Amino acid sequence: MPDSTTQDEKFMRAALTEARKGLGKTSPNPLVGCVLVKDGSIVARGHHRGAGLPHAEVDALAALAGKEAPRSLVLYVNLEPCCHQGRTGPCTEAILAAGIPVVVVGMVDPNPLVNGKGIARLREAGVTVRAGVLEKECRRLNEAFERWVTAGRPHVTLKAAVSLDGRIAAAGGEPRWISGEESRAEVHRIRNAVDAVLVGANTVLRDDPLLTTRVAKGPSRTARRVVLDAKLRIPPAARVLVPVKGAPPTTVFAADDVAEAKEKAITATGATVVRVAKSESGGIDLSAALAHLAKNGVTSVLVEGGAQVFTSFLQARAVDRVLVFVAPRLLGESATAALGVLAHPIALADVGIKRFGDDVMFEGTPDWKA
Repeated sequence: MPDSTTQDEKFMRAALTEARKGLGKTSPNPLVGCVLVKDGSIVARGHHRGAGLPHAEVDALAALAGKEAPRSLVLYVNLEPCCHQGRTGPCTEAILAAGIPVVVVGMVDPNPLVNGKGIARLREAGVTVRAGVLEKECRRLNEAFERWVTAGRPHVTLKAAVSLDGRIAAAGGEPRWISGEESRAEVHRIRNAVDAVLVGANTVLRDDPLLTTRVAKGPSRTARRVVLDAKLRIPPAARVLVPVKGAPPTTVFAADDVAEAKEKAITATGATVVRVAKSESGGIDLSAALAHLAKNGVTSVLVEGGAQVFTSFLQARAVDRVLVFVAPRLLGESATAALGVLAHPIALADVGIKRFGDDVMFEGTPDWKA
């Protein structure tokens, strides 16, 4: 028979699978899944479906609906059960009321309102709690929530599509696409899971992107579209400003001294202009922009371009993950480089490599200590 560790990991993976069903739907809440197990078999499943809706533990208990006696079950959940009153009641109390004797937790909730208190509450009431099962995987799933709740800014992923010689656009802006169709489909899948997609004014002026989301399977959800444009150079006719049904209005960050007439022209499209302080280089103060997004419930941002924006985020150490799609083509010296000047080389840790058609994606976390 499998040992208890193997069993715990098996059912925690099932809880993580449940949690992923909420991708793109729960923000600013975390992704949480739960399974109830009896004698080595799952008898009920649940996940958090959206902010204000029942949490995963309550959802799973509701799915049980008297099929089994809760006192004979083990509850698996990837995030520590909450113990405070929010828009919904404390999950610890629902677990105790049901009489669940054993709870297995993936990771401690980084929210200061919980942060170990939920586990302590269960143990004080006599519940057996095993914590830290598949903790690395659980933390990765909720890295955006953890960054948001502990640092007061969104988790930032920098995504670039480059040629073999490190270029993101050919001279004159052609060809339009660097990466292949399979890579672009993956980017849309990523967009479907984040709260915001961000570009700079140069990208809007050069490519006039929509920044909407289109996925092949399941519903597409267009995230908040964000443009950094200190001088409000983008035209009111830019496609990124066109309202999209079901999506928040586009947010355009401008310098605090920008002309009022330019602001009115942009807001007339339905977009929102947010004035923030300038950076030392005269661009947008990224800390102020990210703080504004965080205060408005944005926990994750996908930075898609261009070179000046990529460089600014890296210089500010405001990047949590890097995704680079490398396409098998050469564009030459006259093409636009992916990055400007960096003060120091930046190494990536926890590097992963995936293949999308003829393209190769490199993924990693900037090692700021190095």
